Amino acid sequence: MVTTERTMVPAGEGRAVRVGAGRRVRVVDVEGGQVGDLFAFAADDPREHLSAAHTRSVTSRLFPQVGESFVTDRRRPILALVDDTSPGSHDMLIAACDPARYEALGVPGHASCARNLESALAALGPAGTVPAVAVTPQPVNVFMRIPVEESGRLRWLAAESRPGDAITFEALMDCVVVVSACPQDLNPINGDGPTPLAIDVL
Repeated sequence: MVTTERTMVPAGEGRAVRVGAGRRVRVVDVEGGQVGDLFAFAADDPREHLSAAHTRSVTSRLFPQVGESFVTDRRRPILALVDDTSPGSHDMLIAACDPARYEALGVPGHASCARNLESALAALGPAGTVPAVAVTPQPVNVFMRIPVEESGRLRWLAAESRPGDAITFEALMDCVVVVSACPQDLNPINGDGPTPLAIDVL
């Protein structure tokens, strides 16, 4: 029997979980159409984190296929993509939204994935594996639809994930995984507005 530990991520907020090597972690789009910013940090040295740039150089893809791995800024595999029931649109190009982004959009004080990352890690507790985030890493933006046109221009489209769609990773080392249910409501990426996500540790 598979035991599942579920952590709900309220709309516009972030949550962190510890995931042991060999366990699987699944991000579920509860209501559909919601982008999730996913971050991962090595438990043995939390200064090491999942790196979208290093992963692209290893896989030669904008996003790994099922069976391929995400690597850290030290080029060590940290998560493997093992299953995806969504339409498959995910992004590793767009930075996490942050206070400066919303100030530029005229809404200072707006919730952001960068702040969600900090608060989620702080809530996880002082067990020695909680990183201090000096710079927000490039996230893995699950369910985010940012197609690249032939001209090189990026398009910002509504997420096409459906209620219950999920993407599943296997931890290749002990790690801390953080998911932010992106609070962006000033462009169409979250459709009519942010909704919850869930993190299942299997």
